[in-house]
Amino acid sequence: MKANLFFFLILFSFSPAFPQEKASWIWYPGDFEIWLHTEVGGRRQERGQIYPPFWRVDSPYGLVQFETNYNIPEAETVQVHSDGRFNVRIDGEMIYDLDPMNLALPAGKHHLLFLVENFKTFPSIRVQGKRVNSGKDWRVSNQNKKYNTVGTGNFTDPLSPPDRFSLEYTPISARVIQQEAHKTLVDFGKETFGKVIVKGLKGTGKIRLFYGETPQEALAETLAETYEYRNVNRSVAASDTTDSRAFRYILALTDPGVSFDRIEALYEYLPLTNKGSFECSDTLLNKIYDVSLYTLNLNTREFHLDGIKRDRWTWSGDAYQSYLMNFYTWFDEDVNKRTLWALRGHDPVETHINTILDYSFYWMIGIYDHYLYTGDTAFVKQVYPRMKTLMDFCLARTNANGFVEGLPGDWVFIDWAPIEKTGEVSFQQLLLARSLQAMALSARLADDPDYALKCSSLSEKIRTKIFDTFWSDEKNALVHNRKNGVLSPTVTRYANMFAILFDYADPAVKQKIRDHVILNDTILKITTPYMKFYELASLCEIGEEEKALEFVRDYWGGMLKLGATSVWEAYDPDQKGDEHYAMYGHPFGKSLCHAWGANPVYLFGKYLLGVKPTSPGYTTYTIEPSLAGLEWIKGKVPTPNGTIELYMNKMEIRVKTAQGKGILRIESASKPTVEEGVSVTRAGEKSWEIGLDTPLREYVVRY
Repeated sequence: MKANLFFFLILFSFSPAFPQEKASWIWYPGDFEIWLHTEVGGRRQERGQIYPPFWRVDSPYGLVQFETNYNIPEAETVQVHSDGRFNVRIDGEMIYDLDPMNLALPAGKHHLLFLVENFKTFPSIRVQGKRVNSGKDWRVSNQNKKYNTVGTGNFTDPLSPPDRFSLEYTPISARVIQQEAHKTLVDFGKETFGKVIVKGLKGTGKIRLFYGETPQEALAETLAETYEYRNVNRSVAASDTTDSRAFRYILALTDPGVSFDRIEALYEYLPLTNKGSFECSDTLLNKIYDVSLYTLNLNTREFHLDGIKRDRWTWSGDAYQSYLMNFYTWFDEDVNKRTLWALRGHDPVETHINTILDYSFYWMIGIYDHYLYTGDTAFVKQVYPRMKTLMDFCLARTNANGFVEGLPGDWVFIDWAPIEKTGEVSFQQLLLARSLQAMALSARLADDPDYALKCSSLSEKIRTKIFDTFWSDEKNALVHNRKNGVLSPTVTRYANMFAILFDYADPAVKQKIRDHVILNDTILKITTPYMKFYELASLCEIGEEEKALEFVRDYWGGMLKLGATSVWEAYDPDQKGDEHYAMYGHPFGKSLCHAWGANPVYLFGKYLLGVKPTSPGYTTYTIEPSLAGLEWIKGKVPTPNGTIELYMNKMEIRVKTAQGKGILRIESASKPTVEEGVSVTRAGEKSWEIGLDTPLREYVVRY
């Protein structure tokens, strides 16, 4: 038990006449996530050396006060569990001679305050009584005289405060594929993550473990990205367990005086319920979906990580895609919120998130999308003050034209591509406009109408200015950037596809972008799964689902042909042999399990099954399924209030609805046939809308 954990227990019987609410552990909002981020972010290692993040990593507040006003008809005693030292005041009066086994609360209206100190992890507290219980209605301050609603979550066990948060483990085994004197290479069968256990280890000397996503990496020894040396000095065989690592292969080298029986591992994972699914008539696409889902699973942990081998960090741009993929698979709201809090940290804002200009914008847009899918108003209200200070930071760095551009200390990322990143980049202005939209919505929810109006007005002005400045009638596209007042003639895909995704282009402009950019092979191609996420989505938005699937088959299928068991950070079909594994100047620097490569799980759910929320929390939604040349598709899409199920072939569609009101939109030369009482409305020459007005019902549509 941790030395800084103080439990104060009051044991008493509860009268059944007074139903007892479940008390929750509470903390300063974001501090559990910020603390956990310090734990996770520092675990990266490169070739035996620590490799902490290169941006500011905040710490939680070590001294905070929790308070509530209560009104009870009779006195009661409460149980108090505090992760840290504390004192108590009732109506401003310190409680002296506090019996740690008993805290008596007087009847009537009173103010209750706990001051908790914990500089080792972070202060948290749990108060349990008949009527007085810690929970989301309490307030907290970091001693700056400003109060916030407390942070809380699924932590109710009095003996498990939030800093006991842990992933889960299950044993996995390996097979030996190469054995020589003092040299053993084992294979776990697929990419995995966990703690390695060397069983029956004894002797005097060293054992050297080299981890590889490929056998070539493990056999390269000190050229592998991760490895470790462990000293052995024991005559009786015992097991050694390592820290968590990513690997498929492990090479074990032992000194002559050292031996072991076998190598096993504990697979480390975040328990997730798979609520989404996809299956179709194409077995290759089914395999791609399964491998993508496994990739996302491996990287969905304490937070949404970019990759499990190399960085093991939370990057805002990477995480944004994981939020969306999560909504079509696990629909685990907590991991999204943990990641958003961790990325933001505390005020003051001094640099962009991850130091990257675009990543600050993705963070704000991510909150907008989280609200759309979940309807979680409380989260938006709680995180809003930090949204506002980040937006103020961004706006303070705009130039005389109201545009953003990279300033000293900024990393303008966009993508791993040979493109110009200085000056006013059109792509960045689109992200700024969308972020302002997100801020306007959040400000309205947080009852800040003046800021909502400011952000809404700025967003509209910037959207207009983007097309006035960057649109080229000659190119029929948005050009890439303007530097020193001079427009570049270069057209790239980035701004143009985001103009479609954000619905900032009118139908005529969308058609021009479609013909002259999206479907134009002379425009610089996107080679990373990161930006392919958006390019494939933009193809689907313009009705080119079949073309999107062609690319998925070639790109993701190409990795599978090379034996991939998870999706890579990047893939170039022109590379040969070990060239596929090199990146960042290292022969095995490329991540072979990268979350942004899992995007087919999002693509198939949103654009083939066609399920999208149209109001927060799926109060209303649309289903626009597309066979995209397939014989049939079926799957499930989770929502906050149930799962939407769909099956479609060339003659029939079956939908099982969740809570909320939906609309099924389909293309059919003739009017679809439905059950009596179900509305069918013509939406175009060959377009129809079927009302899905009854929750938890199966609809059968023949067309």
